[in-house]
Amino acid sequence: MRIGIVGAGAVGSFFGALLEKGGHQVTFLARGKHLEMMQKKGLRIKKENDSFTVQSTFTDNPKQLENAELILFCVKSNDTEVMAKKLFPILNSNAFIMTMQNGVNNEETLRKIFGVGRTFSCATYIQSSIIEPGVVKQQGRVALVIGELDNCASVQCSQIVTSFQRAGIDTKHTSNILEKKWRKFLFNITFNPLSAITTASIGDILDDKDLRKTAESVCKEAMEVASKIGISIDMNQTIETIFNNGERARGHRTSMLQDRLSGKQMEVESMCGYTMRKAENLNISVPTIQSFYSILTYLNKQQSLQNKIIN
Repeated sequence: MRIGIVGAGAVGSFFGALLEKGGHQVTFLARGKHLEMMQKKGLRIKKENDSFTVQSTFTDNPKQLENAELILFCVKSNDTEVMAKKLFPILNSNAFIMTMQNGVNNEETLRKIFGVGRTFSCATYIQSSIIEPGVVKQQGRVALVIGELDNCASVQCSQIVTSFQRAGIDTKHTSNILEKKWRKFLFNITFNPLSAITTASIGDILDDKDLRKTAESVCKEAMEVASKIGISIDMNQTIETIFNNGERARGHRTSMLQDRLSGKQMEVESMCGYTMRKAENLNISVPTIQSFYSILTYLNKQQSLQNKIIN
């Protein structure tokens, strides 16, 4: 299969490398020093018990994706709409689009542009980071859950799942992907914003009683929103699962914290902003999430100003 990775950061690079190694023809759309090093030396993946390097097409030109049969959207949620509109006139009309991004709002954006029958979603379970340009490190569990947004596309979705499985990726199909994405989103919103504000790892949050209490407040607020929009959730069981999963990722620096530390814009709108807007429409109070939103939005603005000064 001809596959395009749109936004070859840590996640996109990792799965793209596995797919390339598994026999697919993968084109990586990237930028900056990471792109430069991949073009020079290939993409190196470091796993806990293995490492390998793939040579492929590494580019910053979206036109090189024109023959792709499947596009994996891995850009930051802030860039989803702009990138999708840029790709729409380039891609074949029968190319499929799958979001592997954080959040639960990218599906809405992509389906409006590409159509519901071409759009798939994926809940991505991975701990990975770019440890130096051209090199991605992965540790812990790796798993994907993929689903269609329209039942009419279930056969095509199953074919994508099979392709990923044959590439050695632990992949499952679900007929209720949005519920799966919301469950993952609840984990992310519990730990990501708080870790980005405090620069604490998940383990630090779990070990500090005040931070843990704050994380629990965020989780409960987000669960109330999820429940009101029709996501089936057992409150007590869900919060127990989220914090148990947190214990297994104690040393992990969340993606939002990684973005802050590397001087990138954090996905504030797709996480806190989206939840706030849903809560407002449902007349639900989410004071902790609202506080995080104001703090993180300010930090994003300050980082943007700093980047302009440097450039």
